[in-house]
Amino acid sequence: MTVLSAVQATYVVAGVLFILSLAGLSQQESARRGNVLGMIGMALALVATIALALETSARPWQVTAGLILAVLVVGAAVGTWRVRRVEMTQMPELIALLHSFVGLAAVLVGFGSYLSEPQSDTVHLVEVFLGVLIGAVTFTGSIVANLKLSARIRSAPLMLPGRHWLNLLMVVTSAGLLAWFLIASGAGADGAALTALVLMTVVALALGWHLVASIGGGDMPVVVSMLNSYSGWAAAAAGFMLGNDLLIITGALVGSSGAILSYIMCRAMNRSFVSVILGGFGAEPGSPAAAGVEGEHRETYAADVAQQLTNATSVVIVPGYGMAVAKAQYPVADLTDKLRDRGVNVRFGVHPVAGRLPGHMNVLLAEAKVPYDVVLSMEEINSDFTTTDVVLVIGANDTVNPAAQEDPGSPIAGMPVLEVWQARDVVVFKRSMATGYAGVQNPLFFRENTAMIFGDAKEQVERIIQAL
Repeated sequence: MTVLSAVQATYVVAGVLFILSLAGLSQQESARRGNVLGMIGMALALVATIALALETSARPWQVTAGLILAVLVVGAAVGTWRVRRVEMTQMPELIALLHSFVGLAAVLVGFGSYLSEPQSDTVHLVEVFLGVLIGAVTFTGSIVANLKLSARIRSAPLMLPGRHWLNLLMVVTSAGLLAWFLIASGAGADGAALTALVLMTVVALALGWHLVASIGGGDMPVVVSMLNSYSGWAAAAAGFMLGNDLLIITGALVGSSGAILSYIMCRAMNRSFVSVILGGFGAEPGSPAAAGVEGEHRETYAADVAQQLTNATSVVIVPGYGMAVAKAQYPVADLTDKLRDRGVNVRFGVHPVAGRLPGHMNVLLAEAKVPYDVVLSMEEINSDFTTTDVVLVIGANDTVNPAAQEDPGSPIAGMPVLEVWQARDVVVFKRSMATGYAGVQNPLFFRENTAMIFGDAKEQVERIIQAL
């Protein structure tokens, strides 16, 4: 068997492993196996690609091997350093940053491919142009998402006058530059063609920045999923440029799965999928009524909450980003065990976009050894709140806001939420009365059956455990 045949066979095996990895990641119980399969597939892909590079390189194999080794060492060192320093609460912005690397790689591969073969056929030139376009949009869009998620820039949407027309103008300009690029390349005017490619890159970078900047912070989980899809298509485009079948397969898997996840999340947030792609959802300001909810809140304390839990037969815990920040998942798991030992029916209700990333809360709860069978989705738990004695809302805000159903002028109007207010008693864990990530006040805090417990969620849950 030749090296090329062995590489192609390995690529097929790696592609199958990637598909099995995605299948495994669809269930919590099989997620670990899915990750392992994905890592094995990537290891095989790297080995095959290195073997192919050594076989086809025009330079001495020792030089090629040295360059590859240097890149692998640098990448592994930086990746290990970053992952060891990143908390689980920072994982969403790290993922957004990693998406930007995929976009930048597609841009560099596109320019490298064109500069090495400027007189290519039309199909290859279109591949180069689209690869650079998608990569540039992904690059700057992911950087903006990272900055918003890490609170380095304001989470509020950028509301430029005529912003949608501005997006359309940049798309039309890119289409015009594509025509110029193809005509100039066909005429042998390499300088003019390169100019068109550079101008398009600048326009695409601006488009990616503006698309994500125009989206409010409350919709960032959907944006991260959308950028994941973009990064996949950028990788697929790079695969076409390089003639690498596995890169095409992997990019298509990432792109399609990211698009499907974005669609599911859009349904969960009552957003238009087309509007997500155009960067316009979540940007319209709400009515004054939505922004200024007034009322008197009632404060409670750990001992009182412990007494409520002692008298309860059914308890639902709703986690949010605040639980992740406080690292309260461990005492929450301990509280769950103690209540279940007393015969209390304890379950968790997780919103599809709780936290800053799909599945964020599920990972934290699994990390704390909370049983999978008591962690339920919004659709599974919502109908049970009317028969629930106590709901503990730990660090969640926008995902339990009744204004989504009751105030048509609210920025989150129409978004499906966990209907915790239908329970007999609701206890909300918060550091203060500040608004959530979407910047919308929550009328739940002022309801008669709601009590607020202020302070660090981890400390308050530990005090409740002591009181029990």
